[in-house]
Amino acid sequence: MAIGGSMSEQGREPSARRRLADERVRAAARGRRQRALLVVLGAVALAAVAVAAVVVLTSRDGGGPSIGDYKGALAPATRQQDGSVAMAKPGVNEPVLDVWEDFQCPACKSMEERLGGTMKQLAAEGRLKVVYRPFQLFQQEPLMSNSRRAANAAACMPADHWVKYHDRLYAEQPEEGTKGFSARDLVTWAADLGVTDPSFTACVDGEQKMKTVDQASAQAGKAGVDATPYLALNGRKVGGDVLGSPDELKKAVAKAAGSAPAPGGTRSSGTAAGASGGTP
Repeated sequence: MAIGGSMSEQGREPSARRRLADERVRAAARGRRQRALLVVLGAVALAAVAVAAVVVLTSRDGGGPSIGDYKGALAPATRQQDGSVAMAKPGVNEPVLDVWEDFQCPACKSMEERLGGTMKQLAAEGRLKVVYRPFQLFQQEPLMSNSRRAANAAACMPADHWVKYHDRLYAEQPEEGTKGFSARDLVTWAADLGVTDPSFTACVDGEQKMKTVDQASAQAGKAGVDATPYLALNGRKVGGDVLGSPDELKKAVAKAAGSAPAPGGTRSSGTAAGASGGTP
């Protein structure tokens, strides 16, 4: 019995060592898998941080929300004597498209979404001179004060940043019946575009261009502007077909220039169908 018991113990001892060795191998494998998982999770976390950083930087570089999706070149903009802003290639004096607008007007925003890209394209191609004429349309509060503050800030804006600021104002348009276009926001949006001159801030805070806004409003009345949006091509008010379609605008411009419309081209991405005018 003693001999048999000793042999049995000797037989069990190698088996126990093998089990212990196998457990060590399995433990080592589990450790490797855990370390690998930690590495993967760490990489995912870093990637998430990187993506978040890219999103933030992209938002900042983009200067905030914009109107429409036109990404092409812009023709130079110049401030005219009456305070309006003309966008045209040097030497291009016609056809002329006058854009009478109020930054508080929802129909103007829809028109800009629908036709703004086409206007920019035609001007950049030397086929059109666009003259922006912001004024105060609304007579009731808070719409009236919103309109006046936005038009004043636009009149304060240097011409070389004017078109992008114009688009930003529409992108930030307050809901009807609410107070908006605060002086602080108007200055912040300008800073997003690189306009940080203290004189601009002083112009906005002190409403230094209200005389220009009033003159533009009086001029709109003399021009027969009774609703917005109001587009005049070579001095003649365009119809609803042109207001509602980038292609119709191209055709009208080509006809005004005495030539056939150019084939192809980029269309504005506005989705609004038809056009409705705001009323004072």
